Parts: sequence; structure tokens; C-alpha cells
Amino acid sequence: MLHHVELWVPDLPRAAREWGWLLGRLGWSPYQDWEHGRSWRLGPTYLVVERSPALSAAGHDRMRPGLNHLAFHAGPPARVDALAAEAPGHGWTPLFADRYPYAGGPGHHAAYLVNTDGFEAELVASGGA
Repeated sequence: MLHHVELWVPDLPRAAREWGWLLGRLGWSPYQDWEHGRSWRLGPTYLVVERSPALSAAGHDRMRPGLNHLAFHAGPPARVDALAAEAPGHGWTPLFADRYPYAGGPGHHAAYLVNTDGFEAELVASGGA
């Protein structure tokens, strides 16, 4: 089982708002809060956003080697649809909107979102691949 994921971000308040909204809607709870970071937990797994003093580059590029996206179980299709509709009001932009909700292929009901810092989240509906 995954223990935690840590994302280094260029703007902590913005990242905390965007990720906090999404994770909160997915049932994650605030976990840790310190000068350079925040985290949210679901069961034994937690996700960290941190503006580390050791950060050496300005931004994340999901198209470069490294992390492309995080995929989350998001409940039934109607819940995914609701989250996809709310997301733009919270700093998330839809990806592949012309193929929604099956951009991942037939039978894979999912919303693909990218936030202000270029991090992608995939919200997978129950029964999706």
C-alpha cells in the first residue's frame, strides 16, 4: 500500500486551496500543517504539498519524465460528473473535455483535471478501469 506522496509546489497557499478542495471532496481529511507544507490523509495514506526551501526549479511539467498524474477513486459516475463541474471554480481545468467522460477509453468514466501548477488528477468513477 502507498504510504504517502509529496508534491513540491511553487505557491503553497494556492496549492493548499486547490488540493485541499479536491481532496476534501474525495473524503480526505487535513492531517499536517507546518510552515512549508500541508497534508491530507485517507486511511493510512497521505498526500503532502510542500513549498520546500530546497526547491530548485519554478514549475512542474507533467509531460516531462517524472510524475504525470495521480488517479483517485471518486465514487459513482454522478459524483465524478459533479466534481468535474465544480472543479473550474477551485483552480482545476478540465483536460480532454471533448472526450468527457470517456477520454480514458470506453467504459472508463473519469474526469481529467489539471491545476494551476500543472499537476493532473484523474477522478475515476466506480466500475472504471
